[in-house]
Amino acid sequence: MLRRQAEHAAGILGAKALESKSLIATAESLTGGLVSELITGVAGSSAWFDRGFVTYQSKAKVEMIDVPEKMILEHGVVSEPVAEAMARGAISNSDANLAVALTGLAGPSGGTPEKPVGTVCIGWARKTPEGGIVTSVRTIHAPGDRAAVRLEAAITALQGLIALLSGTDPRRMPCEWD
Repeated sequence: MLRRQAEHAAGILGAKALESKSLIATAESLTGGLVSELITGVAGSSAWFDRGFVTYQSKAKVEMIDVPEKMILEHGVVSEPVAEAMARGAISNSDANLAVALTGLAGPSGGTPEKPVGTVCIGWARKTPEGGIVTSVRTIHAPGDRAAVRLEAAITALQGLIALLSGTDPRRMPCEWD
């Protein structure tokens, strides 16, 4: 069921991206390329998907998408500032005008009382016509096992891109996992 929901969201995203002539990039940590896989599962996605960065380790976030190392040390890799920086970095290191970034704890281990397993920080970024970058960031708490957390995070990421293309701030869209 979750997989079908994710694939459906990717299809809607594709139609909206084509219609608006948008180009999308991803920066993924806990999802390990799942969002990119869902996007590229849509026939014709090469017309609207630019690239994906899988930055699982902190060093990769710093080297590939310009996340400040100091930010990771200060806030932790699973944090809204890091998700926002990842989204900015995906836009800045691609030809995309929209990006999404995900970092979190899929489990089964690694959680803490402050950041339990299922904590996911998602950042979205869009390039303005003037060349500026506008961001939104949101934290969700996805239930279930590792596979469910990853799929729920991917669904929310895709729905947030759809919201951006529809003129809505992803922070204000309904989410089952808030």
